[in-house]
Formats: sequence, C-alpha cells, structure tokens
Amino acid sequence: MVCEPYKSKLDTYLDRELPEPEMRSFDSHVRSCLSCSAEALGREQLQRSIQIAGRRFTPSAEFRKRIQESLASKPQRNFVLSSFRPGWLLSAAVVICAVFGVFNSHYLGSRSGSDHVFSEIADLHVATLASSSPVDVVSTDRHTVKPWFQGRIPFAFNLPELQNTGFSLQGGRMSYLDQSPGAHLIYDVGKHHISVFVFQDRAVPVSIGKNSSDPQQQSFNVETWRQGGLRYFVIGDASVDDIHRLAELFKQ
Repeated sequence: MVCEPYKSKLDTYLDRELPEPEMRSFDSHVRSCLSCSAEALGREQLQRSIQIAGRRFTPSAEFRKRIQESLASKPQRNFVLSSFRPGWLLSAAVVICAVFGVFNSHYLGSRSGSDHVFSEIADLHVATLASSSPVDVVSTDRHTVKPWFQGRIPFAFNLPELQNTGFSLQGGRMSYLDQSPGAHLIYDVGKHHISVFVFQDRAVPVSIGKNSSDPQQQSFNVETWRQGGLRYFVIGDASVDDIHRLAELFKQ
C-alpha cells in the first residue's frame, strides 16, 4: 500500500528525527492523506497524554506514609517460591488494583479547570495541523484573512503587521471552545507552526491567569492573556521566545 512506508516511520516523524528531505515528504503526505493524518493525530495525542500522566502520578507524602506504616506493621517473613498460594496472589492483585485506583482518582481529581482548557486548546492545535485542509481561508495577507471572519464569529479582532518579524501568516479557520465560536490563525516561524486562538473571554469556562500553565505539563509552549473582552492563546512547538514574540505582536 502507498501509506505503508509512511506509517512504518510515523513515530520517527512525530519525534522529528527523520532527515530533512524525508521530513518535507512526510509533511506533504500527512497533509494530503486522511488516513495518515488521523493516525498521526492519534499518536500525538497519546504521546502528550503519557507525558502529562507521567509527570502527575506522584504520590502525596500522606499516601507514602500510609503505605510505609502498613508495610512496617506486617511481620517480616522469608518467602520461598513454594510458599506462594493462590490466595496470596489474589490479595496481591487486589492491592495493586487498589493502589492504581488511588493514583487514578488522584490524577482525575487534580485536573483543574484551567488544565482542561489548555488540553482542549492543544487538541485543537494538533487536530488542525493533522488535517488535510488546516485552514479555510488561505492567505498570507492579514487584510484578506481578517475580513473573512466577519459574520462568522460574534466579535472583531486585529492582526499584527509581520514585516521583518520572521513570522508568516498561513491562513485561518473557525474554531470552537465549549461550543463557542472563535478564530484560529496559523503562523509559521522557521520550520514550526504556531496556532493563535481568539475567543470571547466569557466563552472560557474558568479563570485563567496571565501566564500559561506549568510548561512541564505541556507538550507545547503556550501563552495566554485577556485583552478587550477577548481571550488569546498562542500555542506551538516553537521556542518560548518565539511564542512570546508573536504574543507581543498581537498585544501591540
């Protein structure tokens, strides 16, 4: 099949470890192949979920103390293989399942509303870039892209002048956050794609601070702010400096 050579190297592609000519070929193929773009999106989301979960599954001091006290209260015995019994194995399995349940509950309970919003924004960013048609209005001219949104979203916004900044506008599309319509703009800097989302501030269901969430919990660099009744998100795998520079252009 035509896609087999691509799918066999998809993980290497997502890790950005292929030679430059192959990366360009992959970029072109993934943007035009619905099957490979869906596969790339699924793997990217899985990688990001694993990274976040790996950083968050940290037992609390109280939980550690309870486990240590429980182990200390048990009589110490020297076990040999012949002493294992089905009942002991069943008990061990129950304990393992219980510990996993505690970790899982702790993880789910610790997800704050702002974490959920950032996760949604990251999903929108990845899904768009994996799409065969990432933008609905294709243009590098802000005077073409901005008017396209008129009548499609219930607010107006400005786009920055990019001359001599290193950024280039690729186009835009409509996006939705909790069913609220907004603008999604895509910019390039170097070899990186950056998404800029603009929503009405009241569409964001939780209070979010001026700075982005903990970067150690994100697969992308993110910057967000509120201005003129609108909520802006700038997200991508570009450097923190590039994300900040593009954010500053919008603020100005």
